[in-house]
Amino acid sequence: MHIKILTDSASDLPLHFYKDNDVTMFPLVVQLDGQDYEDLIGIQPAQVFVAMKEGKTPKTSQVSPHHFKEVFTKLAQDKIPAIYIAFSSELSGTYQTSIMIKAEVEEEYPDLDLTIIDTKCASLGFGMVVRAAAELSGKGASKTDIIEAITFNSTHMEHIFTVDDLEYLARGGRVSKASAFVGGLLNIKPLLHVEDGKLIPLEKIRGKKKVMKRIIEIIGERGKDLKNQTIAISHADNEETVLELQEQLKEKFGCESFFVNTIGATIGAHAGPGTIAIFFLNETN
Repeated sequence: MHIKILTDSASDLPLHFYKDNDVTMFPLVVQLDGQDYEDLIGIQPAQVFVAMKEGKTPKTSQVSPHHFKEVFTKLAQDKIPAIYIAFSSELSGTYQTSIMIKAEVEEEYPDLDLTIIDTKCASLGFGMVVRAAAELSGKGASKTDIIEAITFNSTHMEHIFTVDDLEYLARGGRVSKASAFVGGLLNIKPLLHVEDGKLIPLEKIRGKKKVMKRIIEIIGERGKDLKNQTIAISHADNEETVLELQEQLKEKFGCESFFVNTIGATIGAHAGPGTIAIFFLNETN
């Protein structure tokens, strides 16, 4: 039987992907100017980036429990086997809420065939895990095989981020305002990565060119069989840098396949305009 794939909007895939691949997407919520908007449905990333440049501080919240209950109940009633591939539990309460709602639905429908997986991934790193799972599901793969692929890709997905302005991270409480002020004066560009689901500072580098050079070095140090991978790049209104990175990756490692998309409104609300994130595997099957 076809395995239904579910995910949430923090996977930063384009809206048409979910429709084209029959993937159910749960939107996280972006709060701006006193209003709540569903990520990717009620608000677009560009709107968030414009607001942030104007000095506004959007906030975010997890997927609505009601939305989870509605979908999980329908799966149980229709006896459809499913996998919910979730945003890192270290960055959102969405995973924990889904577990709680699943338990509620199972009280009424004990035969619910739903597996929930905490990817410990974010943005297009998370999205690439979802993309591979949807492809397997589309080919009629078994639930066991799909879960195995999700686990492998989640475990071996590297995330390398750099933000254009520390001020945006400071507004959201991710760094201190003093660090952001000093970083701005010195043109400090932080490199961050994801470790066990958490966003962790990796290095602080002065100047954009040096940051880009270091990103390429890290990809070379950590990546495996880069030429035969699809390298994912997400960005917040920074297409010029994306093109530069692609050219360098082609030249340095022979990379030929790229998946590029805008960072979604939820993650973009914390990282801010100018952010660049690169995702690749440190091990391949």
